[in-house]
Amino acid sequence: MSQSRKKPNILVTGTPGTGKTTTASALVEATSLRHINIGDLVRERNLHDGWDDQLDCHIINEDLVCDELEEMMEEGGNIVDYHGCDFFPERWFDCVVVLQTENSVLYDRLTKRGYTGAKLTNNMECEIFQVLLEEAKNSYSEDIVVPLRSDTIDDMDRNVATLTDWARNWQPRC
Repeated sequence: MSQSRKKPNILVTGTPGTGKTTTASALVEATSLRHINIGDLVRERNLHDGWDDQLDCHIINEDLVCDELEEMMEEGGNIVDYHGCDFFPERWFDCVVVLQTENSVLYDRLTKRGYTGAKLTNNMECEIFQVLLEEAKNSYSEDIVVPLRSDTIDDMDRNVATLTDWARNWQPRC
């Protein structure tokens, strides 16, 4: 719980291509918090139940991921970077950032990554219908959910500055 943590935990979420890893990495440099990229963690520690050929990604085992993270999250000082959020315990996070990107910008980013077919369509629809913002609002207290635009480098710089200020001024709840 946040009462025992000396540093905050931040979740950076959003549709793939919205700038989660870029934002989290810049935030880590500015704050010295620890970056936990869930996709990398799943691959490195084998925390999955196989491969989804249609979506071209691992099928993560959410229970294994949560078990792996529990101790680190209780310590605090983490920036978790992942496109989903509803399976993480609410008690873990002090701020949940949902990055949002204009559809044409996101489409260009995803096609440059090689996304096609169902993977491209699913991610575009996810952004259009604000699925991750709704997931965050349904999973966490609305007062810690912060939607941020992430269309340009200036947006990302502004987001990192805002979140850096927030992290520096964060106080544990009593």
